[in-house]
This record gives sequence, C-alpha cells and structure tokens, in this order.
Amino acid sequence: MAEQVQKKPSVFKRFAKFAKEVRSELKKVIWPSRSQLITYTLTVIVVCLLVGAVIWLFDALFGFLYSLVFA
Repeated sequence: MAEQVQKKPSVFKRFAKFAKEVRSELKKVIWPSRSQLITYTLTVIVVCLLVGAVIWLFDALFGFLYSLVFA
C-alpha cells in the first residue's frame, strides 16, 4: 500500500510558529524588579571578584612553593 507522505511546512510558516511560541513563553516569565536586578548583579560581581581573588592567592602560593622546591 502507498504510504502518505506528510509535507513539511515552509520555512516561513515554521519561523512564524517559532516566533509565536517564543512570544507565548516570554509572557509567562516573571521578570525581576529593578531593585532585584541591581541586587543580583552586584551579588554576581562580588562573588566573581572573590573567586578571582581566591584563585589568584592559590596561584601565588603554589608559585612560591614551586620556586622553593625547584629553584
């Protein structure tokens, strides 16, 4: 028996469906307030600086120990 082949929708129809679904999902998002956004941003910056400082300290410590052992 002959099977029915389903034709794929055109690129434009698929893009229109995608854009419609994106818009639908964005309506469900709970956006942070301005004060929350500032608080979260500052928290991320401070944590990044702290992690960077810890990595720098360990790097300096291991570099010093390396120079003591192999120099």
